[in-house]
Parts: sequence; structure tokens; C-alpha cells
Amino acid sequence: MQRFILNDLKHWKQQKHRKPLIIKGVRQTGKTYILKKFGESEFTRYHYVNFEGHQKAGSIFKEDFDPERILTDLNFLLNTSIDKKNDLLIFDELQACPNALTSLKYFAEQLPELNLCCAGSLLGLHLGETSFPVGKVDFLQMKPMCFAEFLQANNDEKSLHFLNKLTIDSSISTTIHEHLWQQFKIYLIVGGLPEVVQTYIENKNDLYTALTSVRQKQNELIYAYYADIAKHSGKINAMHIDRVWRSIPNQLAQSQDHSAKRFQFKDIIPGIDRYQRLAHVIDWLLAAELVIKTPIVEHVELPLQAYTKENHFKLYLFDIGILGALSGLPPEAILNYDYGTYKGYVAENFVAQEWTTKGVTQLYSWQDDRAEIEFLYSHKNNIIPIEVKSGWITRSQSLNKYAEKYHPPYRTVFSAKPLQIDIKNHYHHYPLYAAYWFPLIEKSTNHIKE
Repeated sequence: MQRFILNDLKHWKQQKHRKPLIIKGVRQTGKTYILKKFGESEFTRYHYVNFEGHQKAGSIFKEDFDPERILTDLNFLLNTSIDKKNDLLIFDELQACPNALTSLKYFAEQLPELNLCCAGSLLGLHLGETSFPVGKVDFLQMKPMCFAEFLQANNDEKSLHFLNKLTIDSSISTTIHEHLWQQFKIYLIVGGLPEVVQTYIENKNDLYTALTSVRQKQNELIYAYYADIAKHSGKINAMHIDRVWRSIPNQLAQSQDHSAKRFQFKDIIPGIDRYQRLAHVIDWLLAAELVIKTPIVEHVELPLQAYTKENHFKLYLFDIGILGALSGLPPEAILNYDYGTYKGYVAENFVAQEWTTKGVTQLYSWQDDRAEIEFLYSHKNNIIPIEVKSGWITRSQSLNKYAEKYHPPYRTVFSAKPLQIDIKNHYHHYPLYAAYWFPLIEKSTNHIKE
């Protein structure tokens, strides 16, 4: 499957002063696959070292960090000959060999011509500051596939092309909107984990079989994530992390007004109802990239981070498909768009995932008494309030209250309605499936390469 990150990898290769590259990301997002595809398409050969599956490889880095010696030893270990200028060397599961991570500093300084790419999951959990080659590596972040990548993987190039050409003056016909909305609902079920997407594509001619197989695969992956939690956090911590992660959908199901609420710690773990006693659990989930944390601010002014409180935040799951599986939502309920107030949170989680996938590093929410804005989007030194609605009713008292108080350049609602940009009244309506393309004001810098 094509991934947009491949363009970033090609750009890295062309840099004159590039450094060893690390692709970070939660497990099962396709880091290994994309690096091998990069090696196949852009280099004479690639050489692959997995530090979890090849214990002898780790021993090579115990003697010293001399890059030339390490390459010589790898040649013998892999029974190959690594061409430093024309081949790609891949280090996978980097977190399993901290010495290999440390060696990147020496590769950067002494062997800069080598094409060296690395992949690692759970890096934030395993590696301390002393082992990290600060300033000596380049980074890319790999997230689950966004809706646009799902369309491309599904060979729906016409939809991707249409969305890619949207401008502030565009309109979306009923026919096109209905097609995109159907694809959007399927994506809510499938999500963006490549293995799950592939399962759907292989079976999509029989939709029932496809979506049943998707849920089965997602449940297998959830079990694998639980196994990771148990393996990497210790017995007591694992129990707490497991309960907090499971509680996210449960808390959201209790929402009565179609929107996500501030995360509550009460009743998750008996005897623990304070943020301070579970802060390390939230930090673990964030480091493992299993959740998206959105601080809630009560005052809006740049920088927003200055107005956050440590214990006031929302939590979303990293993948919309895993959310549905973890919640026990039947695929047919999502396909029929019939799952009550929970639709509101699913819509919010979708928008949060789309924006983090496109590179938004921090999301924020706003609350003032009973008024709430789901997201604040920073753009050109402006803060745009974003209301997320799961259905067709888009009236928002919260947006009006926010506008009266902060006078934003325009207000935006994401909903089930087609695109409608009301420049005169400073009101922008986007369909939910177009979240990745927001904002459309600067189309020349906003499009996706097809």
C-alpha cells in the first residue's frame, strides 16, 4: 500500500546534510513495511536488521561504536556486502538495542554517506537521555493511515482527486457527498492500521465478511497491545494502564450531549481518584502513543499551552477502528450511523486522529461554564474554534459565545453536511470526511500529493 510518508523518505534521501533517520510510531502502523518499500524503490539493495528477532545483531554494538567495524561485522552476520553509498541499511525494533541507538551518533559523525534508517516502537518508554544521540538523528512520525490514504489503498482515486482539488469556492454535489460519506463510515469501522485495511480490501466484495474479518483482526491487535502493556510496564502498572485504557471508551459512552468530556479518574481503580496518583499511567499511554491527549483551556490566547492545567484534559484513542472494537460497537451500527450519542465522540476522535496524522503536534479544547468548543486550531497566528457535530444539526450556542468573547476570523463546524463556506458571515461548514484538508484557505500549500 502507498503511504504519504514515502514522499518524506524520498525528501530525506535527497538532503545534503542528512543524518540517520528514525521513524517513530505506535506498533502496527507499517514502519517496517514502508522502510522496506523505500529500500526496494529508491536503492540498489536494502539490508535489514531486527534487534528483537536477531539477538546476535545486538552483540555487535557491545564492543565499541566504530561505524566501520560495525558494518564489517554486519556484513559477516548477514552474509552480504553493504554498499555505503548505494544501499539502504535498516535497523528495526531499535528500542530492543539501546547501544544501536547510541551508535547513530557515530554513524552521523564518521560515516555520513551511509543511508541508515531505523524504526522503533515504545522508544519513549525504554530510552533515557543518556543513551539518546541528541542532535545527531532525523525524525519522522508514522501514524495510522488517514482517510485519504484509506481511499488511495482502496483504489478510490477519483474521491482522493476530488478532495485534493477542493478550494474555498468549491461545492460538493449530493451524489459525491453520499459516496464520500459511505466511504467515511467504512473508514470509521476499519480505521487506519495497515493490516486491518488490507483485511478489508481483500474481502470488500462481500461487505459482511470484510467487516467481520476487520473486527476479528482488530481484536487480535488489541490483545497484542495488552501484551505489550504487560511486557513493558510491570505487573502492578500493567493492571492500572489496562484499566485506564479500557475506561476511555466507557467514559465516552456515558456522555449525554454528543461530545467528549474531561477525563475522570474516579472509579477506574478502587481507592485512586486523583490525577497525581495516575499521572504516570497517562504518561505511559502517551509514550506508547496509544492515546491522544487534548488539554482543556478556559482562556484563549497564544501560546495556548500557557493556559492549560495538568489535570484538565480529554483522551482519544490513537485509531478510530480500535476505538470501535474496544467499545464493542457492531460494524452494522456504524454503517447505519445508528449508535446514539456515542456518534459525537467517534466524530471527535476521527478529527483528532486526522489532524495528528497530518502533523498537528498538539490539540486543545475550550470550556467556559457550560460552553464547550471541541478543538482550537492554530493557523497563521489565529486561533480558529472548531465545533464537531456527528449529524446534520449544526447550530451551536458555544460557537456563538466563543465568537462574542474572542472574535475569531471565522468559525468552523464539522458535520454530516456538505461543504459550505459563508465568507460574509464568517461561518465555515466542512463535512467530517474533509477534516484532513482543513483549512482550504491556502489550497496551494494544503493539497496531498496523489
